[in-house]
Amino acid sequence: MQVLKSLIGRIEACIAFSGRIVSWMTLLLVLVVVYDVFTRYVLSASSVAVQELEWHLFALIFLLAAAVTLQKDKHVRVDVLYSRFSEKQKALVTIAGTILFLVPFCVVVIISSMPFVQNSWMILESSPDPGGLPYRFLLKAAIPVGFFLVLLQGVASFLRAVLVLVGNPVNSTSQP
Repeated sequence: MQVLKSLIGRIEACIAFSGRIVSWMTLLLVLVVVYDVFTRYVLSASSVAVQELEWHLFALIFLLAAAVTLQKDKHVRVDVLYSRFSEKQKALVTIAGTILFLVPFCVVVIISSMPFVQNSWMILESSPDPGGLPYRFLLKAAIPVGFFLVLLQGVASFLRAVLVLVGNPVNSTSQP
């Protein structure tokens, strides 16, 4: 059981680290938007690169924050019944949801995004717009990375639920 708890802790520490990165990206996005608004409406100047940077940062935030959101149990769900379940019933729902929905969805997205990402890397894709950002292939690589992080957190949540079922739950205070 200690091995599973250690694995859960390591996975969740990795996901928490990605959450800290996302926090800084969010601050950067706010600063970029403020800069864009200022230059556009005060200085009457605009930049394709700045607009694309906003989109790219938002995409990265969305992709990387999904795993953190799963870790914190903040994804949208209908809690009408779930909130009334016992801890073991909640664990069963987590196990079933992970096996039936989360893992297959993540695997499909990861596998189906790979040709898209590989093609982008092969041609070193950049923005087609004049003045746009280079290195778009790096952004596209975040698609399988983000879903891999969600898959990892799904494994940690699954293992947590299994430990609840066997009567040896992970301390909630041990979460990063």
